[in-house]
Amino acid sequence: MELRQLECFVAVVEESGFTRAAARLHVVQSAVSATIASLERELGAPLLVRTGRQITLTDAGRQLLPKARATLDAARAARDAVHEVTGGIRGTLRVGTMSSLGMIDLPAVLGQFHREHPEVSVHLAIVGTGSTGLVTELTEGRLDLAFISLPGRPPAGVHVRELTSVPLDLVVRRDHALAARREVAISELADESFVDFPLGYGNRAVTDEAFAAAGLGRHVAIEITDITAGTDFVRHGLGVALLPRVVLVPDEELAVVRVTGADLDWPISLATAAGRAPGAAARAFERGARRYLAANG
Repeated sequence: MELRQLECFVAVVEESGFTRAAARLHVVQSAVSATIASLERELGAPLLVRTGRQITLTDAGRQLLPKARATLDAARAARDAVHEVTGGIRGTLRVGTMSSLGMIDLPAVLGQFHREHPEVSVHLAIVGTGSTGLVTELTEGRLDLAFISLPGRPPAGVHVRELTSVPLDLVVRRDHALAARREVAISELADESFVDFPLGYGNRAVTDEAFAAAGLGRHVAIEITDITAGTDFVRHGLGVALLPRVVLVPDEELAVVRVTGADLDWPISLATAAGRAPGAAARAFERGARRYLAANG
């Protein structure tokens, strides 16, 4: 059994197909198929069931998958140890992120990391199912680390290290009854229609928990996935919104009001899978992100 065989097997499972696995490994599809076939012959058992375009694991494949990932992680750790001694970090780092990171300038963080570690190739992924989707990608081995936002206790299967938090403020049109106020109690918002994010997004979880803690219901009229577009929906009269303070600039059409009586801090954290020790590149990336935040307030 060779590492390349296990790498092909894990890639096919994680990419849900031979074509995408081949693209990820930068080989032709026939090479992936041949490698999987040789691994199955060596182990004496089928690992995958191919039904049309669907790929599912056999019982043997399900048993092999966590062992294959652990073996690849161990091999990566061994390479990292040698590279650190010989003066450099190399390899590939898979980073997941939300669509917005508040005060964190991700391109700046990535640029700094690239300058310090030019031999590391960074693959950036934005997962459309929010922080819960990023956690799934981490625990299933498709990411090395991810920026997430989940208030409360960390979910099972990940280690979470908070980087910063951003308050959420209320945004209303200038003709709204609350527009002239500097502050509003959360209890006064029970009858409002909200523009908000889908379930699974961190800022939605913060808002839902704040209303639940206050014993209030809430009506979400429209769900969006782009923080920067939130003010446009409010501007056109589609509801009010609770949005990160760092992206809000009051103008002639919109007013920003602080909400009292609620915990509306939106946490932003870096997460890694609990079952795998982060590699040298992941550890260096976290150090760089913390340095960036320290230098930029």
